[in-house]
Amino acid sequence: MPDLSLETELGGVVAGLDEVGRGPLAGPVVAAAVILDPSRLPRRLLERLDDSKALSKRLREELALLIPQTALIGFGEASVEEIDRINILQATMLAMRRAYDALGRGADHALVDGNRSPGLACPVRCVVKGDGISLSIAAASVVAKVRRDAVMTELAVLHPGFGWERNAGYGTPEHLDGLRRLGPTPHHRRSFAPVAQYMSS
Repeated sequence: MPDLSLETELGGVVAGLDEVGRGPLAGPVVAAAVILDPSRLPRRLLERLDDSKALSKRLREELALLIPQTALIGFGEASVEEIDRINILQATMLAMRRAYDALGRGADHALVDGNRSPGLACPVRCVVKGDGISLSIAAASVVAKVRRDAVMTELAVLHPGFGWERNAGYGTPEHLDGLRRLGPTPHHRRSFAPVAQYMSS
């Protein structure tokens, strides 16, 4: 379970950053930056907060309501157009920089999930599988996941037939079948091979 060990080791104001949505065939990539207030963390957050992938949808949504009560949060997105233009890795770094900037204040340190620094205006420590190690990164993973899922659910209403409200844009059989039958939407990533093949056909 993640804890505050890294945040305590670094000292000062620490922001945790994570992203959601590198792998899907549709929709933006969403990043979050979170500065937790250790003095105000409710026990439920301390006991239940984990990597968003390890939590049920219901628990993620519950925790996503608790986190803003004791944290400063910034969100950043990179659009499908940006993903196609600069590639998904660079778009992910861009979304993280936007999330950090959206905090509205600087941090003394940033803990970033993964092995690449997005280049922030503060020292960065990259933490592989950080959402299972750092409570700040775990919080960022949860709020980013809930926010992106909500975006894809809204887009599913406008573009039925792909199952985005269930698959969040990932390349599930349902989604691929929708691509085959309906063709790509403006929200599909044309630089991703499964989408590109239907563009050419």
